[in-house]
Amino acid sequence: MEDAEELPLFERAAGLYRELGDARGEGESLFWVGTVHQVIRQDQAAADPAFARARELATDAEDELTLSYVLRHLCFGEQAAGRVDGARELLTESTRLCRKLSFAAGVAANLIGLADLAANDGDREAARELLDEAAGLAADSGAHGVGRWVGGQRRVGACLSVEGDRRG
Repeated sequence: MEDAEELPLFERAAGLYRELGDARGEGESLFWVGTVHQVIRQDQAAADPAFARARELATDAEDELTLSYVLRHLCFGEQAAGRVDGARELLTESTRLCRKLSFAAGVAANLIGLADLAANDGDREAARELLDEAAGLAADSGAHGVGRWVGGQRRVGACLSVEGDRRG
């Protein structure tokens, strides 16, 4: 359920950061503006400009963590539009950044998305391997929610489950 104050506050924060000349803060705020549109309102068209600007600002500010999040959410838009290759590129780059930042939970979450893309391409072995790695990273980093996502993905695509894997 949407909090009616959330989007205006993120937009206000973006404006204030812009006035201050703080590209990192503006980029992060715009990421959240895009996320509200994409995730809560299910409005990709409204999310796209916020994500595009957030990407520019995060890149300029060398804010690799925000950039990794933006790329992940741009991936969702590409995937929804049927542009699978573009989605994979974005998610692969997001994963690279998460690895560079030693953000294991982010890597694990992204690997679930990459496993889904691999499974949709018919590459079940690659999907299994990605889910195995995601399960291990989630367990090792204490990212229990991500671990539950792995389990859910395995249940949805029963062909992806690996016997004996007790991590996820």
